[in-house]
Amino acid sequence: MLLINIKQLLGVHAEEKLRLEGAEMSALPSIENAWLKIEHGKIADFGSMNELDNHQLSSMVSGGASEVIDLKDKLVLPAWNDSHTHLVFAASREEEFLMKIQGKTYEEITAAGGGILNSARKLANASENELYDSAAERLQEVMQLGTGAIEIKSGYGLSYEAELKMLKVIRRLKETFPLPVKATFLGAHAFPQEFKQNQEGYIDLLINRLLPTIADEGLADFIDAFCEQNYFSIAQTERIIDAGARYGLKAKIHVNQFTNAGATQACVKKGALSVDHLEVTDDEVIASLKGSATMATLLPSCSLFINIPFANARGMIAAGLGVALASDFNPGTTPSGNMNLVVALACMKMKMLPNEAINAATLNGAYAMDLSATHGSITKSKQANLIITKAVPSVNYLPYAFGSNLIEKVLINGKVV
Repeated sequence: MLLINIKQLLGVHAEEKLRLEGAEMSALPSIENAWLKIEHGKIADFGSMNELDNHQLSSMVSGGASEVIDLKDKLVLPAWNDSHTHLVFAASREEEFLMKIQGKTYEEITAAGGGILNSARKLANASENELYDSAAERLQEVMQLGTGAIEIKSGYGLSYEAELKMLKVIRRLKETFPLPVKATFLGAHAFPQEFKQNQEGYIDLLINRLLPTIADEGLADFIDAFCEQNYFSIAQTERIIDAGARYGLKAKIHVNQFTNAGATQACVKKGALSVDHLEVTDDEVIASLKGSATMATLLPSCSLFINIPFANARGMIAAGLGVALASDFNPGTTPSGNMNLVVALACMKMKMLPNEAINAATLNGAYAMDLSATHGSITKSKQANLIITKAVPSVNYLPYAFGSNLIEKVLINGKVV
């Protein structure tokens, strides 16, 4: 495939650039009036139309470009890399949405039988095929909204059988869909009712029964825990991180969503690949991330939906940190996997510049899934997972017109989805 007359080719980063930090995040290198060639599902070459004469263009077409697409007035950028989702679930929770409207807090809804345990009860009664069919429908939807790589967590199983069922569904999605799907074991999402008075027993189940089976069957890429008051303590989370590391699973941990008690600092010391949420932070939290390999992943659509503070993206970037953006797609706190909305919210509510938000949702999102060597930027030999917009006046229009679908085509491995 050959794309020509591209109004602007965005996110042209050097091969060695695997993540962006601080002031780098505001730079979105681009080529005006560009062309891009795709071969074998990868970006083969690109450049300016002004430097391409008719002979060279004819040579590229005759050299095997089976399809030439003229993209006058349209932008091309890397597909979104959504590094935090709970896309596999059994049923929606709109009854809790009603409770939210009536003023109930997340903690009050949980106490009334809602929350994570509500999803766990529903999932226990769903078959693997039912879970796969509904998840596949959601995955197809988010791909058409521009997602070109995705992480999916377990965590609505909360039992030996149900956690494995979820992870097997994620494996089927990996095998069926053309985009990268990363699996995260989140057995430490909440304590199931039968273990409320025996937390040690549940952690033993996770570490000594589930993890060996997951490792033997290759069911997970990462490990996670909900490190938060009334869920998993810092000490418990550290044990889970260490246990995952013994099986080669890097940590991607839920931290600082409701309280600031040292969770981020502990995860950074343990070498977590990412710490996710970070709605409640201070200067000490931000300082702990400075100079580390841990990516701060922010989830603005969660803040919007459950009406909690938005993460301090401006403070993080000013301190020299890199941030990623992800959807947190789940039935309870973020029933949307629309990364276009996530990017717009980052601009409107966290005061990120459009360039910063796009970098956070592309290259830095890929980094938070260990994918930035192959995805997340316009770079030769990277996978051709791309968004082609409709005719738009500028890149700033993408988050500005947040209520419109501005995507014309999404390419995964160089093919339209």
